[in-house]
Amino acid sequence: MKTAVIHARIEPHIKRQAEGVLNNLGISPTEAIRIFYRQITLRHGLPFAVAVPNECTAATLEKSRKGKDVQEFESIDAMFENWKK
Repeated sequence: MKTAVIHARIEPHIKRQAEGVLNNLGISPTEAIRIFYRQITLRHGLPFAVAVPNECTAATLEKSRKGKDVQEFESIDAMFENWKK
């Protein structure tokens, strides 16, 4: 019997984006929360790594958000070929 209730506040744009992804997966937000809680229970912790990015990673992420120093490639092969240079 399902009787426990979870209340959470989240930014509206994050909620819309996440629900769009869940909709594409055919999963309701409630089912996603059930899956998340089940995984926490099974793993005895979060089902993904949680880490604070180091200074270099944080700076790179910030630049990417601003569209600075971003490279685009036509394919994954083109990206790897560029890395070889």
